[in-house]
This record gives sequence, C-alpha cells and structure tokens, in this order.
Amino acid sequence: MTLPARPFALFISDLHLQVSHPHTVDAFLHFLTAHAVHAEQLYLLGDIFEYWAGDDDLADPFHQTIITAIRAVSDAGVAVFWIAGNRDFLVGPGFADAAHLSILQEPHVIEAGWRRIALVHGDAQCTLDTKYMAFRAQVRDAAWQAQFLGMPLAQRKGIIAGLREGSREAHTGKSYETMDVTPEAVADVFASFDADVIIHGHTHRPAVHAHGDKLRYVLPDWELDDDPARGGWIALYPDGTITPVGLARPAEAASPPTRSNNA
Repeated sequence: MTLPARPFALFISDLHLQVSHPHTVDAFLHFLTAHAVHAEQLYLLGDIFEYWAGDDDLADPFHQTIITAIRAVSDAGVAVFWIAGNRDFLVGPGFADAAHLSILQEPHVIEAGWRRIALVHGDAQCTLDTKYMAFRAQVRDAAWQAQFLGMPLAQRKGIIAGLREGSREAHTGKSYETMDVTPEAVADVFASFDADVIIHGHTHRPAVHAHGDKLRYVLPDWELDDDPARGGWIALYPDGTITPVGLARPAEAASPPTRSNNA
C-alpha cells in the first residue's frame, strides 16, 4: 500500500483563540499534535488569537499554553510561519522567539510543484470597507504602534475591548460584499506576485473560487464552542496538490459568517 505523501505545508487562520472558547482551543491543540507535526511547514495566517495586546503579555498562562504548543511543533522539525491578522497584528519578535516561528510580511509567496502560491490574511483585500481600510492603515503604522505599545498593558487591553465592541456595532449594517475581498484587489495580488493560487482567511466564508485559470482558497474560521461547529485547514503537497480539510459538515462550513471580523 502506498502511503500518502507528507504534506509540504498546512495553512490555518481565524481561530480567535480565547480562554472563553475552550473547545476551540482544544481542537487547535489537537490539530498541532495530530496533524501539524507531520507537515514540513505550518503557516498561521492571522487572527490566531482573538486579540494580542503586545509581547509583554507573554507570561499570561493562556498565552503560555498556546506558545508552548506551537513551539513543540517547531521543535519537532516543522518550519512555522506567521502572517498577522487584523486581531493579532501586534505579535512581535518576543512572541516569535518564544514560539520558535518566523513572522512574514504579506503577501508572501511559496512554491510547490508547479504552483506559485500567494499567502495573505485577507483583510487588506477588503477594499470596499473604506472605514476599516483607514483604520488598518492607522494601526499598522510603526509610529502608532510604538505609541500604543508604550501604554500600560491594562490600558491597552481596555482600549482593545472598546475597539472590539465598536467594531461589532459598526458592522451591523454592513453587507457581506462590503466585508469581502474585491475582485480588483485579488487580481492585483495575482498579477503583482505572478501567482496562480491565493490562500487567505479573514472572511469566514470558506470556498474555492476560480479567477480565470487561477484559484483562490478561503480558509474557514474555527468555532467549536457554538453551533454550527466549524473549522479546518488547507493541506499543500509537494506535487502542488491542494486539499481543504474540514472539521465540520460541508453544509455548515459553507454557511454565511456569524460575526464580522474587520478590526
């Protein structure tokens, strides 16, 4: 019997890990020990945490649990990579060192078989959401981040909690189309990086989209503490084969998002 090839890479995003969602956390920890350790590479494509207030919060027991689990994957010989999401863009070198991973700038391009694959979180391609794009430009600015990280940790967490609540209220009237990636932004990634595949998360709308002869794979969010339960990842094999793997029934995974995720 021919054994399946070892995955070249696994991709996940939008776990929104938090203490109040223990089943989602357990699913992630199981994914790391049962699946990620058998790949050559693991890509964490943003919003792994519900929020990240700064690397001076590394000692938090919950964060230590996640960091230790990721580091174990790296110590097993898997190259682990991180692309920032809109919730955890303040992850920095302290976290990277503790978890034994590399932080990438997006878009990041990898190759497997005949494929050239561009990796992004996905929020930068939601260009119809002009208010979010302005917010994103502000908080990704190095001077803004330095000023914010200079505040006491408790103050930062309070500000983040306020921003999350404001985000939920602001998105009540927004359409899915406004919060989704635009064809123009997707075409720009394909063209600028000579890619034939894009893999991203952020939208919580898992699917495979054809753009002419090119393909765009959208990762699911993870939610194992509410109904419908959902989650999953994408596996890339050395010959370029791409396989989405779901934790939930297909009908559930294809359902519209239950929460907005910009900001």
